[in-house]
Amino acid sequence: MTDIKQPENLLSQLELLLGKDCVLSGDALRERASSYWDSSPMQGIALLKPHNTEQLSAAMKLCHQFGQTVVTHGGLTGCVEGTTVNNQDVIISLEKMNSIEEIDAVGSTVIVEAGVTLQYLQEAVSEQGLYFPLDLGARGSCTIGGNVATNAGGINVIRYGMMRDQVLGLEVVLADGTIMSSMNRMLKNNAGYDLKQLFIGTEGTLGIVTRVSLKLQQQTRSRNTCLVAVDDFASVTKLLSRLQGDLGAALNAYEVMWGDYFHAVTEPGWHRAPMGRDYAFYVLLEAAGADAEGDGPRFIAAMESAMEAGLVVDAIIPKSESERRALWDIREDFDAIVKPQPTFLYDVSLPIKYMEDYVAAVKQGLDKLWPQSKCYIMGHMGDGNLHLFITPNSAGEDLHGQSDEQVYKPLEKYAGSISAEHGIGTEKKSWLLKNRSIEELDLMKVLKRALDPLNILNRGKIFDV
Repeated sequence: MTDIKQPENLLSQLELLLGKDCVLSGDALRERASSYWDSSPMQGIALLKPHNTEQLSAAMKLCHQFGQTVVTHGGLTGCVEGTTVNNQDVIISLEKMNSIEEIDAVGSTVIVEAGVTLQYLQEAVSEQGLYFPLDLGARGSCTIGGNVATNAGGINVIRYGMMRDQVLGLEVVLADGTIMSSMNRMLKNNAGYDLKQLFIGTEGTLGIVTRVSLKLQQQTRSRNTCLVAVDDFASVTKLLSRLQGDLGAALNAYEVMWGDYFHAVTEPGWHRAPMGRDYAFYVLLEAAGADAEGDGPRFIAAMESAMEAGLVVDAIIPKSESERRALWDIREDFDAIVKPQPTFLYDVSLPIKYMEDYVAAVKQGLDKLWPQSKCYIMGHMGDGNLHLFITPNSAGEDLHGQSDEQVYKPLEKYAGSISAEHGIGTEKKSWLLKNRSIEELDLMKVLKRALDPLNILNRGKIFDV
C-alpha cells in the first residue's frame, strides 16, 4: 500500500488543490534566490502561491494532515534568517494575494491582502490624500504581511510608532487551516481579547497573516528635511530634545549616522557628500505638518536657533525632491559597507542616554579582538534604535559568534534589546534568554503549543519547542 504521508504524495495533492501554476518545485523552485541577502538557489519540497485565504486554508489543512513543516515568505528582506528553509519544508508565498481591497477615506482605514508591498500601499493611499506612515528602506520589496509578522519599525517610529500601532485588525490562517478573521476597523474595540496581538511580531510562528485592516493618517501639507553635522554625542541628544520642543509632533524622523558610517558611504564611487566628511556625527531629520506656509519658516527658525546654540556645526537643507532623496540615499543605501564579506548587521535598542558608553564599549572590544576590524553605526536614534555593521577583516572560526559577543554582551549592562525591529529568526535564538526571562519564554512556548501543536509553522524560528 502507498504511504499517503510521503512528500511526493503531498505534492501531487497540493497541485490538484491549487493548480500546477501555483506550485513550484524542482528546477522552477531553484531558479529563485533564497533571499535578498542570499542568492543561492531556494530549497524546499515546493513553493505554494495561493490566490486567496480559502486556498491557503485548504493547503494548510493538507500540510497539517501530513505533519508537513511550512515556512512563510514575504519580500525576503528580513535580516535575522527568519525565512530560512531546508529541502524538507513547504514554502508559502503570498505574492498572488496582493490586492488593496478598500480604502475608506472617511474612516481613514484601508483593507489589504498580505502580499501587498509597502511602497504600493503608500502610493495608493497617497492618491486619496491619505498617508500610511510605516516606512523603511526595503519599501519596494517588503510586504505588509511581513511587516506585521515582524512588527516592522523604520524611520517614522518616533512619531507614529511601529507596525503594531498601525494595525486595527487582521485575518490569519492557523496551523490546522482554521481561518481566524478579526478584521476590526475601529480605533476603540474592547470586546474581549485583542487577538491580533498574538500574530503581530511573532514571525509567522503562530499563524499566517492573510489580510490586514490598517489605520491611515491624513497627508501632511509640508515636509522639511535637513542634514546637519554635529561635533559630539551630547549635542546629538540636546538637539533631539530641542527640536522635539520647537517642532513638537511634527518631527517624524531623527536619523543619526556616526562619522565613520557617513565617511564610508560617501567614498568616491558611492554617494556624493553634500558637506564635509570628517565630522563626528551626522543627523538626517525631517518634520511634516499641516501648515504649508508656516511650517517652512518655523523649521528654518528651529535650525537657526540650534546653530546659534552651538549644537549644529554645518547644515544642508535640500531645495528639491531629488536633493532630498539624495540625502536619504546616504542614510538608506549602505551597499558600500556590506560589500566586504563577511559583514554582520545588528539591530539593537537601549535608552538614548547610554548609547555613547555602549558604542565605546563595543568598539573597544572589537579593537582588542580584531584590531583591523571596521564598525559602522547608524540608526533611528530618536526611538532608541541603533544598527551596527561589523566587518572583522580577519580569518578564524565562528567570526559571527565572536562578533555577537562583542555587540550583545555590553548591551546587558544597559538592559537593552538584542532586536529593536528585525525580530529573532534563527540568527538571535541563542541570545533570547539574555532579553527575556525563563517565565516569559515558557509562556511563549505555551502559546506556540496551543496554536501549533504539531510545530509545523516556521519551526525552529525564535525558539525551539
